[in-house]
Amino acid sequence: MKKNIRKAFSGIYNVIYALGIIRKCSKGLMLCRILTQTSFWFFTGFVKDILFLRMLLDLIVNGGSFREYAFLIMIFVIAELISNAISCFSDYYIGKLRKVFYKNLNLMIFNKAVSTDISCFEDPSFYDKYKRATEIISEEHFDQLAYYLSSFIAGGLTGIFLVIYVVTIDPKILLILSLSIIVLIIEVIKGKLQIKKDKEMTEHKRAKAYVKRTVYLRDFAKDLRTSDIFSVLHKRYKDAVENNREIIKRYGKKIAILESLSGFFGKAFPVALTYIYAAFRFVVRKNLAVSDFSVIMTAMSNLKDVFNDLGEAFSYARTSAGYFENLREFMEYENKIKEGTVEAEEFQSLEFKDVYFTYPGASSPVLKGLSLKITRGQTAAVVGKNGAGKTTFVKLLLRFYDPDSGVILYNGRDIRDYTFSSLRSRLSSVFQDYRIFAMSVAENVLCKEISSDADRETVISSLKKAGIYEKIASLPTAENTVLTREFDEKGIGLSGGEQQKICIARLFSRPFDIAILDEPSSALDPVAEYKMHESLFEGTKGKTVIYISHRLASAVLADTVFVFDDGVTAEKGTHRELLNKGGIYAEMFLLQKASYTKGGDIF
Repeated sequence: MKKNIRKAFSGIYNVIYALGIIRKCSKGLMLCRILTQTSFWFFTGFVKDILFLRMLLDLIVNGGSFREYAFLIMIFVIAELISNAISCFSDYYIGKLRKVFYKNLNLMIFNKAVSTDISCFEDPSFYDKYKRATEIISEEHFDQLAYYLSSFIAGGLTGIFLVIYVVTIDPKILLILSLSIIVLIIEVIKGKLQIKKDKEMTEHKRAKAYVKRTVYLRDFAKDLRTSDIFSVLHKRYKDAVENNREIIKRYGKKIAILESLSGFFGKAFPVALTYIYAAFRFVVRKNLAVSDFSVIMTAMSNLKDVFNDLGEAFSYARTSAGYFENLREFMEYENKIKEGTVEAEEFQSLEFKDVYFTYPGASSPVLKGLSLKITRGQTAAVVGKNGAGKTTFVKLLLRFYDPDSGVILYNGRDIRDYTFSSLRSRLSSVFQDYRIFAMSVAENVLCKEISSDADRETVISSLKKAGIYEKIASLPTAENTVLTREFDEKGIGLSGGEQQKICIARLFSRPFDIAILDEPSSALDPVAEYKMHESLFEGTKGKTVIYISHRLASAVLADTVFVFDDGVTAEKGTHRELLNKGGIYAEMFLLQKASYTKGGDIF
C-alpha cells in the first residue's frame, strides 16, 4: 500500500527527498536560490513592468507634477537597488554553499559505496543505479533542480500577484488564463518521457564509458596494440551509440510534439485572445482606460513568460527529481550482509562446518559442504584447481558474503555475531587481484598518509619483510616515490612481481592475528615464488597464516594442506603425507614439479 502511494506521487516524493538531501548537505542553499530568483522575478515582472508602469501612465493621463515624477523614479531606483543587493548577496553565498553541498554529497555517496555489499559490484543493475546516482554530480542535475525549483516558487509568487492585479481590472481574463494550466499537464507528460528516455540510455552510457576507460588505461595498452580486441571494443562502442540514438529518436518525436503544444498553449493562444479582448474593450466599447489597456498588455506578456517558465520549471524540477530518485534507490539499498554487535577477541580457532554457498545469479553452488578447522599459530595452505572454491573461502571468511547454509566459527562463535571492523582487524589480506594506487610507495604500504617517524619506520620494516626494500631504497626519493605517472611525471612503474610485493608489505604494516594470502605470488616465476614463501614464513612466525593457491610452493612449507575439489575439502595433511597418499594433491604436485626445479630439486 505504502509503495503504491509512493509510486502515485513519485514526483512530489522525489522533490521532498531532494530538498531533504539539499538541506542535509548544505543548509541555506535553497533559501539563497529562492531569494535570488524571487528578487529578480518579482521586481522585473511585477514591480517594474506593472506597478511602475501603471503609476507612470496615471501620472501622464492625470497631468502629474515634476515632483511626483521624481518621487516615483526615486522609489523605483530604491526598489531596484534592493533587488540587486539581494541578488548579489544570494549569488555570493550560493557559490560558497554549492561547494559545501558537492563536497558533502560526494562524501555521502563515497561512504555508501565503500560500505555496500561486495556482491553489488558484481551486479550490473547495481552499477546502473550507482552511475545514475553519480550523474547528479557529474551532469549537474542538482543545479537544474535547485534553479528550476526556485524559479517555480519565485515565478508562482509573481504570477499570483499578476493574476490578482489583472483580474481586478477585468475578471473575465481569468478564463483565458486558465488555458495555461494545459501547459503544466503537458510538461508533466514531457518530464515522464524524459526520465524514461534517460533510464533506457543508462546501460548504453555505461558501455561507452567502459570502452573509453579501457582505451585510456595503461593496464590494457599492450593488449590493445598486439591484438584485434580494439575492433570488438569499437563495435561495442558503436552499438552503444546507435542504441542511444534509436532511444533518442523514439522519444524525441513525442517530446518535440509536446514542446510545440506547450508553446502554443503557453504563449501564442492565451496572449492572442487577451490582446483581441483588450483591444475590443478599448477600441469598440471604449470602456477600458489607457493605463488599464497598457497594464493588461504588459501583464499578459509577462504572464505568458511566467506560465511558460512555470511549466518548464515544473517539468525540469520533476525530471531532475527523478535523478534524485536514482540517488534514493542507491542510498536506501539495505545490505544483505548484516553486521553483528560482538567485538572479536584474539584469535584462537577458525572452523567451517558443512558450508554451502552459491553466488547470486549462479545456477550451481561453489561450496558444497566445505568443512575444515585452523587453530592459532598454524600455517595452512589451501590448494586446488581453478574454480575449486579457494577464493570464495576467503570472501566468506571476510564476510563479503554469507553462506547459504552451514556455519563459520571464529573462536567457536558464529562470525555473523561480530562487528565487521573488529573481525577484519584481526585479519590481514593480500588478494590475487591486487591494486596499486597512484600514490607514494609509503602511502600504498600504510594505506594512509605518513604523519610520523614511527609510520615511516613501519613502512621500511614492512618493505623489508616483503623483500622489496632494496629496490625501493634505490629509487631517487625511496619510499616517497610516487607509483604510476597518472598524477606525477616523476612517478615510476613497477613490474607485476614488484607491485605484488608492495601489496604484501601492506600485510606487515598493521597488527594482525591471521594473515590471508590469496595467490600472493601469481606474478612471480616458480623459483622467485618459493623464495618469497620462505620470506613470508619467516616474517609471519608465531602468526596464523592461510595461503590460498593453485600453485604448490606454499604447500611444501605449510603445517597443514587442505585440498579443495568441487567445493569440498577432498584431502587434508602435510605435504609429505599427501604425496605418499597418491591422490589429487600428489597428481597436481607431479604435474607442477618441473616448474619448481632449476638445476636440481628445490623440494
